[in-house]
Amino acid sequence: MPLPSLIQIDPIPGPQPMRMTIPGSKSITNRALILAALADGSTTLRGALWSEDTQVMVDCLRQLGFAVDVEADAGELGNRTIHVEGRNGRIPRSGSDSHPLELHVGNAGTAARFLTAFVCLGDGYYRLSGVPRMHERPQAALIRALDELGYEVHHSNGRLPATIRGLGGPHPAQCSVSIAESSQFASALLLTAPRAQWRISLNGEGDLDDAPYVAMTSRLVEAFPTKGGIFEIEPDASSGSYFWAADWLLRGGRPSPESAPPVNGWPTSGWQVDARFPNYLPLPHRVSRETDLGDSIMTAIALAPFAGYPVQFTDLGRLRVQECERVQALRTELTKCGARVEEDGDTLTVFPTPLHGAEIETYNDHRMAMCFATLGLQVPGLKIRNPSCVKKTFPNFFQKLAAAVPEGIGASVRSVPDGRLLLPADLHAD
Repeated sequence: MPLPSLIQIDPIPGPQPMRMTIPGSKSITNRALILAALADGSTTLRGALWSEDTQVMVDCLRQLGFAVDVEADAGELGNRTIHVEGRNGRIPRSGSDSHPLELHVGNAGTAARFLTAFVCLGDGYYRLSGVPRMHERPQAALIRALDELGYEVHHSNGRLPATIRGLGGPHPAQCSVSIAESSQFASALLLTAPRAQWRISLNGEGDLDDAPYVAMTSRLVEAFPTKGGIFEIEPDASSGSYFWAADWLLRGGRPSPESAPPVNGWPTSGWQVDARFPNYLPLPHRVSRETDLGDSIMTAIALAPFAGYPVQFTDLGRLRVQECERVQALRTELTKCGARVEEDGDTLTVFPTPLHGAEIETYNDHRMAMCFATLGLQVPGLKIRNPSCVKKTFPNFFQKLAAAVPEGIGASVRSVPDGRLLLPADLHAD
């Protein structure tokens, strides 16, 4: 049964002894799928996230001719064990100039960027397209880098749809790339670079490893079994941030005891920048998207009215070109709930304000839905439109909210307008 188009989260009176299990990292899963396809042998990915974005990547790899088998994960509904037969840097299928092989990437930024570079190894033509929002998102810096490497890319004013001509294997060359709009451009090149024999540098913006998601890519490339094998994917820290936030809210702004963290198996590898999120509770007076947190800065922004003092969030420019215009969306929806939020360039300042219920527009953005659902655990009358958009990265998010403690929070989630209580089994975003 699909989720209703409008739901309400009922507040919870106090702290819950949760010990949540979180699905695998989307960022690591989609990088690992590319690396597994490049490997010389069969790779098994354990703990891989199974969501809209990762399904897009699996579907595209299958379109390209890779054998990819997917099995259920007994330990986590939102995960899968994925087996990929690597082809040692070869791409089995391609299209012609008149009939390029079509790859539909939905609104998955990682799939769009990583596959654009990956198909350069193929021998023929590939056309990447997505949903209308994906056609608005930036791709020009990556296209310029591929042009510098000697590849033919036909594009729509620096965006998708784009057609790429692969050169059939390694093509030694060097390029520089800008990550001003997205670090995924550099990550896309770095994933394929060892097989393609590219040398990559940043376009006058510092060292490649200065950007947290680029550093993740570099470390993953170094650690990945290039001859095949088993690779474990750690839980998604961005997804886990909602439950750290829920725990903090329900404890009245007090952190959980070190002996009882709300999320099981919290990542300690240092690969995910958002694994730092617990260190930002309580919130500091200033948080940067560029140097402090990744996607979980949205969770922090949603919490900020409860901080007790003004909190400034800086360097938010990249949020404007993601699944929606997130800076404007956060300001608009928090203001709708009674918050005082000031926007100055790429900075939001959120002031301590009592919040009230409102009907939240999610802009088809999974993180908007999850941020405000978390607030609903404390704010009466908070309603979420289009909650099924969480399927992009966390299809069983609302199931986790509604599940009994300690595996869940035990929240009441209701259909609007009939007020019907939804059981956890009803809350998977198919």
